[in-house]
Amino acid sequence: MSHGIEVRQESSAVVYRNKWMTVREDRILRCDGSQGLYGVVEKRDFAVIAAVEDGHIHLVEQYRYPVGARYWEMPQGAWEEVEADPLELAAAELREETGLAAASMIHVGRLFEAYGFATQAFNIFLATRLTQGESEREPEEIGMVTRSFPLAEFEAMIAEGLVMDAATVAAFGLLKLKKLL
Repeated sequence: MSHGIEVRQESSAVVYRNKWMTVREDRILRCDGSQGLYGVVEKRDFAVIAAVEDGHIHLVEQYRYPVGARYWEMPQGAWEEVEADPLELAAAELREETGLAAASMIHVGRLFEAYGFATQAFNIFLATRLTQGESEREPEEIGMVTRSFPLAEFEAMIAEGLVMDAATVAAFGLLKLKKLL
C-alpha cells in the first residue's frame, strides 16, 4: 500500500500526558519538502463487544462528558496503564459493564478509531452463549445503564441517530458485512 515515506518526523515533543492518553506535537517534513505540524493523541487500544443472544443485543447507556449527553453503545473499554490481550480485555469489559460472561467470544476485526489524529484502534468481538452475573463498574461508569434490545430496534436506533458512537456503528456494520448477525 505504501509507496515509500510520504511524511518524515523531524522532531516530537510530549505536550500533555495523563494515565489515559499522551498528546504529542510532531514537526514533519513532507515528501515535497514542505514542513508541517501534527498533533497526535496516543491511547491504548480498546475492545468493543457485541453481546448477542436470542435476537437481542446488550447495550450500555452512559453520560459522555466531552459531548455532554447520554447515548446507547456496545460495551467497550480499555485498561488505563497496561497493555492487554484483546480477548482478555473484551471479556473483562463485558463483565464489568453488564455483568455478562460469554461462553463464546469471536474476534470480528480491528479498526482505527480516528487515525487522522490518534493511534488508538479497537478490536471487535461477538459474544454469545451469555450468562448473567453482577457488574463491576468503575467510578467513571457511575450512572451506567444496561439493557438488551431486539436487533431490529437497535438497527432503527442507529438509523434514527439515537446511537452516536462510531465504534458501535462500525462494529455493527462489520458484523452485518461478515454475516455474523
